[in-house]
Amino acid sequence: MSLDKGSEQAPEITGVDMLVESFQRAEKPEEKFRVGMEHEKIGLIAADLTPLPYSGPASIESVFRVLVERLGFERFKEGDDTIALVKEGTSVSLEPGGQLELSGAILKDIFATCSELTEHRDLTRELGDELGILWLGVGHRPFATKEQVQWVPKTRYRIMRTYLPTRGSMGVDMMLQTGTVQSNFDYASEEDFVRKVRTATAVTSIVSAIYANAAIVEGKTVGWTSWRQRIWRDVDPDRSGLLHFVFDPDFGYRRYVEWALGVPMFFIRRSGYYVGEIAGTPFRTFLQRGWDGTRATMADWNDHLTTLFPEVRAKGYIEVRGADCCDKDLNCAHPALWKGILYDREACDAAWELGRHWTRDERETLLVDVARHGLDATVRGRSVLDLARELLAIASAGLVRQMPGNHPDTTEAPFLDPIGAVLERGKSPGRVAADLWDGEFAHDKHRLVEHYRF
Repeated sequence: MSLDKGSEQAPEITGVDMLVESFQRAEKPEEKFRVGMEHEKIGLIAADLTPLPYSGPASIESVFRVLVERLGFERFKEGDDTIALVKEGTSVSLEPGGQLELSGAILKDIFATCSELTEHRDLTRELGDELGILWLGVGHRPFATKEQVQWVPKTRYRIMRTYLPTRGSMGVDMMLQTGTVQSNFDYASEEDFVRKVRTATAVTSIVSAIYANAAIVEGKTVGWTSWRQRIWRDVDPDRSGLLHFVFDPDFGYRRYVEWALGVPMFFIRRSGYYVGEIAGTPFRTFLQRGWDGTRATMADWNDHLTTLFPEVRAKGYIEVRGADCCDKDLNCAHPALWKGILYDREACDAAWELGRHWTRDERETLLVDVARHGLDATVRGRSVLDLARELLAIASAGLVRQMPGNHPDTTEAPFLDPIGAVLERGKSPGRVAADLWDGEFAHDKHRLVEHYRF
């Protein structure tokens, strides 16, 4: 999640070419490619397993206070409220329902990203034990209703809370109840950008099945392996879902920019304040006409890009976004899987072959079927489980080829082992949790929390 550091002092946008050029300027040579990872944990008060509030003895504020006082994090505030912490390229921020998000530093390899995540997990567990807080690695809050969740006091979220229900029925559920893991990757040229976005969009549903981990909602199994993924189907069709135009022959920077220009805005920021009255206005209209005497700036554009929620998103780098949050090891495997696919040309082409022939309707149907059935979903007579096994083999080989000497003992491929374990079991994490909840756990909340504990 963006820390909203933009300013109206940024350069005024002179035309669409300037926006296209911003994607060109983000190109990097392959030797400078890096990896980033973000994930969102759901907090509970340990004493009664109720949602972690923003303020109080056991709360987000208490966690932030300890991180500032003991570890030197710097507060990022909106008014009097702390909404994020920053330190050495890493930020700890908040989703609308108090989900604690680690936005990791941009790092060289998976060894570094997983080390960062492990250190963060150990730290938040230690603080949780001290403050009476438990953290869950899961795609949807398993017990509370959305009415029981306290909103984070952030103006951006108040605007979204008002606007999203005009576009779909589950926007508030998405904001308050869900948690995800996503990974971020660089590109070297427009051709490389097209190849990576197109391939990631083609196979994102397969990865979503591997990570489907949201089968229990308000204390009940709901017949879906990932309710989080189901929620995203009814949030806002203008800004979420699959971008089918990426498969068109003319797809490139300009086509993505033109799509983003047509998406209605949430807000702009002027003089340190959010202006929500602009909500619903396409960015193109704002660019052409301005608003209340002000013109569109690059800071406005960068803000706008953070409010677009497709399964694969671009904003100077490529984000793959379709996975539920899981345990630490599976989260570590997420950037490894995508790095194996996207940073090796042979692997990227092989992954593209897995899904390139599906039609628009088949892709849309698969996205829903994966949310419902996880790895048990099928497409064109093939099980997603089989496709996931093939994709894992492609990624593993891609990681081997990326290391000096192509020697398997020096690669990041072992970080994929948790995915291998999921596929060996043949069940998405959500299906496993649902079976335990209705079976061995006998609806014991404490056992389920321990199962999900991050």
